[in-house]
Amino acid sequence: MKAVVLGTDNRFRLTETTKPDPGPGQVAVRVAYAGVQWGDVLVRDGHFPVPRPFVPGFEASGRIVAVGAGVDGNRLGEQVAALVTGGGYAEVVLAPAVLAVRAENLDPRTAAAFGWTTPTAYELINTVTRTAPGESVLIHAASGGVGTMAAQYAAAAGARRIVGVTGTEDRADYARRFGFHEVLTRSDFPDDLDGETFDVILDPVGGATRSANLAHLAPHGRLAVYGNIAASGPATVSADDLLTSGQSLLTYNSSLLSRTAPDTLAAGAARALALVADHSVRIDITAEHELADAGTAIADLANGATRGKSIVRVR
Repeated sequence: MKAVVLGTDNRFRLTETTKPDPGPGQVAVRVAYAGVQWGDVLVRDGHFPVPRPFVPGFEASGRIVAVGAGVDGNRLGEQVAALVTGGGYAEVVLAPAVLAVRAENLDPRTAAAFGWTTPTAYELINTVTRTAPGESVLIHAASGGVGTMAAQYAAAAGARRIVGVTGTEDRADYARRFGFHEVLTRSDFPDDLDGETFDVILDPVGGATRSANLAHLAPHGRLAVYGNIAASGPATVSADDLLTSGQSLLTYNSSLLSRTAPDTLAAGAARALALVADHSVRIDITAEHELADAGTAIADLANGATRGKSIVRVR
């Protein structure tokens, strides 16, 4: 089968490889499309050590063509959105059966773009912070995959005010398409908030931004941490100060959840998918690449040239 392989020289090449067979608890998915995501960049740049040659691609759509031991044979032919630990840029990918989420109500392009970001956004709003009607929400990295989806899930949850923060004004313009009531640039945060506080804050940035977020958290507010883009050292948090104001610092790690509680991740993904399928929220697919051009798609994401979601057409 054809697959894109990342070599020891950090180059992506379209090659012929052996088609994999599913092991116990796995399914083989004939890939229609694969989603491009930040994990591809991290693997390319060596932040996730993987043995090379390595087939990247962490999200894919397609139909199940084989099942391993312990998997219901009735799943053969089922269209799925698959969350995987690699191998998505290939004609066939193996996925844990539980994380091959049924997606018959989505077209294959959207099912691939669904990926890890959509369920992450859903869980941050609905499970981690339990955003309630009438609450206010502040979302950092507002123009990214999680940010644009989280704004829509917050609106669906009944949030009365949703504010985003982005790195640049052009990213702010893009984020405004997704239901934010206001979008600030990083240079204007937090001064332009003029002391405003929020019931829910989503923070993938860390560093000084995390400290500023704590200062803008309302009594009984929830600060959800799900990344550390800034990588500028940890922010110090006083548990006693949180207690005094009834505030909570929460974390979410979908990669860890996929290993420790995959059924929980799958259940949340199914709920998130249902809201995409009924058009309550939308995934913005802005670029489609051929399989041979997967490396270009990953480079575009790394260089900040991507808005919305990029996908790779496999079949």
